[in-house]
Amino acid sequence: MGKFSSKTTLSIAFLVIIWGFSWSIYKVALLYTPPILFAGMRSLIGGILLTIFILPTWKKIKWKENWFRYGISALLNAVLFYGLQSVGLLYLPGGLFSVLVYFQPVLIGLFAWMWLGEKMSFSKFAGLLIGFLGIFAISSDGISGEISFLGVFLGLLTAISWALGVIYVKKESGKVDSLWMIALQFIIGGTVLTSMGTILESWSSISWNAEYLIGLGFGSTFGIPIAFVIYFHLINSGDASKVASFTFLVPLIAVLTGTIFMNEPFTFTLFAGLVLIVFSIYFVNIPEKKKGKQLIQDMN
Repeated sequence: MGKFSSKTTLSIAFLVIIWGFSWSIYKVALLYTPPILFAGMRSLIGGILLTIFILPTWKKIKWKENWFRYGISALLNAVLFYGLQSVGLLYLPGGLFSVLVYFQPVLIGLFAWMWLGEKMSFSKFAGLLIGFLGIFAISSDGISGEISFLGVFLGLLTAISWALGVIYVKKESGKVDSLWMIALQFIIGGTVLTSMGTILESWSSISWNAEYLIGLGFGSTFGIPIAFVIYFHLINSGDASKVASFTFLVPLIAVLTGTIFMNEPFTFTLFAGLVLIVFSIYFVNIPEKKKGKQLIQDMN
């Protein structure tokens, strides 16, 4: 594994803890709110809060040159990612759904090779294959009817949209301010999701109790602005596939918290899938000592 500075290591650890606990927190909150409205409100509030902090740098927005970049990022990282995630959590336990979503680091390894020119070594290629086996193991319960196949499908779509969103943000990082990209993608995406929720769902269905407010408050502060500022900073300053791979710890924490605090099932196929995904992301990040071992060279 590549070495990281102590600051980077602490940032990754903090990020993993935030996202690891978020699944159980959101799962509880969704018992008291329609999913699309919940996704929209925490995205919109999170984007607004970040905007307040960076408002003095508003000239960096450059809306005329970058509006379409904000729009594409909002579609991938907010509308699809949080929309699909919130609906999907209704069909699967939080821990299991997080495992599917965090197949994202493996997808980033593939997309980073395709569109960012990052090298594809033999170990990365093997890791991708192992990752697909892990997803198959997890999905097997859904195929057999023991868990929701729709939930599995939504989980995989969430992973794909997020991976594409991360690659897009890194690819465009030199053309747009990263903090404004994060803030505006969630303001735009949150506005779209909240509007959709207003049309398709009912505000009166929200129970403004402690569980809901904790979920909304956590998502609007730690879950979105703080976590994504840390994540995109790490992604933009390093190898996307290597940094992303360390989030494999998130589903492990999510499954553990779900099992301990929410009595969610921990099946053999889920365990097998977890093991395979951990191995897959490990292999994605093994540095090649000899150039001759590279399977596919940099596309450039």
